[in-house]
Amino acid sequence: MFFPVGANQSLVNQVKNYLKKEREIYNKEKFDLVINDGDMGSNVLAKNRGITSLFVTNQYLPRLWKSRSYFYPGVYFVSKQIAKASRILVADSAPPYTICEYNLNFPDDIKNKVTYVGHFSDTKPRDSKPLTDLEKMIKGDDFGYWMRTGNKSTNDGTGQRYEEVFHETEMDDERRIISHAKDDKSIDRVVGKDGNHYSVTEAYEKNIEWIQIDIGFLEECERQTVLNECKYAVINGSHTTMGEIMGGSRKPIIGMPIYDEHTNQIKWAEERQLGVLAESKKQVIQAIESIRQNYNKYQEGLEEFSRNFNGNGAENTSRIVSEVLEKNK
Repeated sequence: MFFPVGANQSLVNQVKNYLKKEREIYNKEKFDLVINDGDMGSNVLAKNRGITSLFVTNQYLPRLWKSRSYFYPGVYFVSKQIAKASRILVADSAPPYTICEYNLNFPDDIKNKVTYVGHFSDTKPRDSKPLTDLEKMIKGDDFGYWMRTGNKSTNDGTGQRYEEVFHETEMDDERRIISHAKDDKSIDRVVGKDGNHYSVTEAYEKNIEWIQIDIGFLEECERQTVLNECKYAVINGSHTTMGEIMGGSRKPIIGMPIYDEHTNQIKWAEERQLGVLAESKKQVIQAIESIRQNYNKYQEGLEEFSRNFNGNGAENTSRIVSEVLEKNK
């Protein structure tokens, strides 16, 4: 926190330099209200100028595991800056249905300024466009949905971990669709049980028995269909994705975490039989077996969670903004 790491300045100096630039904007614009999504420094500037600030987040003081306990000073410093907001809006359902519960841990002295506004989810049903060849091909099939997300290093690292699982003999007959989150049509392919590769249209037209489908980037209608048709979803544990899958589509997740925030959220889901934490390829295979053998129990937990899922974060935040502006007139 106080010392530089590699070519990077210390956290304190980074914040100090950033605030200097942002201060100029504050002085020029004379804001009535400030809404921040991860920009903790703006809270400081707003508080010093008596401007109402709303901080939208799903983290405050996350639990850290032994391997990363040295981050505590930095995490504590960030939480103190977040606390300077006039109100903290948590983008999650209210307790006891808060996925990010273990990433919050609010102290008693700021709980009165916390509001659970709900997930910022796309709750619109699939549009009326005709089904694509991909959608028609997977209708009624039993498969897992494997999601690759994040920046390049995170995405590629996730993909490598998935491939290690796919090479296990237990996966020989386990159908899967992998979305790569890359706008690259050259990724699209269907791997048949005969070992041959096909385009999606060719596989559909020839009624190929498939084992794996790779898609660079799913269209919105395809994404909704895949989520509705899949048996389970394999993810890294990102907050938005977990809410969408467990709350919107009522499907169990298998979480392969990258960061502690992911581990916290997957552990929360596992404790409520909404999914399984898996940190190795062996644990992923065991998780698939567990979900298949106990699917009804997972469905019971997901039904309750879905009934209490709040996906109206955008609308609720908009209402709060309107109320604050009206009050400040």
